[in-house]
Amino acid sequence: MRKDKTYVGIMRTHKEIKLSILQKIIDKEFIGKIKQLPPKRSKVKRQERVREIKKFELLEKQGKEILFLAEVEAGTYIRKLIHDLGLKIGGAHMAELRRTKAGIFSEEDKEWPIINLYEFDKAIDEFKKGKEEKLRKILIPAEQAIKKIMPIVQAKEDNLKQLLIGKPLMKQDLAEKEKLPEEEIFAVFYGERFIEVARKSIEEDKEIIARPKFVLN
Repeated sequence: MRKDKTYVGIMRTHKEIKLSILQKIIDKEFIGKIKQLPPKRSKVKRQERVREIKKFELLEKQGKEILFLAEVEAGTYIRKLIHDLGLKIGGAHMAELRRTKAGIFSEEDKEWPIINLYEFDKAIDEFKKGKEEKLRKILIPAEQAIKKIMPIVQAKEDNLKQLLIGKPLMKQDLAEKEKLPEEEIFAVFYGERFIEVARKSIEEDKEIIARPKFVLN
C-alpha cells in the first residue's frame, strides 16, 4: 500500500498572478487523479503514471513567491507538479520544499518527533564513544512501528516455536478471545514480541486461518 506524503514549500511564479485565480486553476486541474511524467533526471522509467493529489492549497503570497501545502500519493514529483502548473500560467518553479509527513511519521508527532541530520550525527558520535542514550531515544523499535501501520492479533505460547518456523496459523494458536481483523494482512504478536506478518487463508481446511508472509526468527 502506497503511503501519502505531505509537503510545505514555496513556488516562484514567472509572472504575477492573483492567489485566488491560481487556486481555481489548481482546484480544477491539479486535484484528484492526475497523469504525471517523471522528470528526466529521475531514476525510474520515464513513462506516464497516475498519481492522486489529495490537497494542494495556497497559503500566502509575497510578490511572485507563494507558500503552499500539498498532500499527495507517494511517488508524486512535487517539482514536476509545480512545473506542470507553471505551463498553465506562464511559468513557475519550486524554490523550497520540506516534507512534513510520510506515512505514519509527522512533524506534529510528539511520541516520535522528527530530528535533523545534525542531531542524528551527534547521537552516532556519542554512540561510538559508548554513550547509547541519545541514539536509543531516536531509534524506533520495529514492533512499535508495525503496531501503528497494521492490525495485530495475539498468539498463545503453546505453538510459538512452530509459528517461528513458518507453521500456518490455526484457530487454536490465537490467544483467548482473539479474533481475526477484517483486513487481509495482519501482524501476529506474543505479548510485545513480534512473530510474523500473515495473510488470511482461503483454503478449504477451515482450521488454517492464515499463512505467514514473513516470519521473524
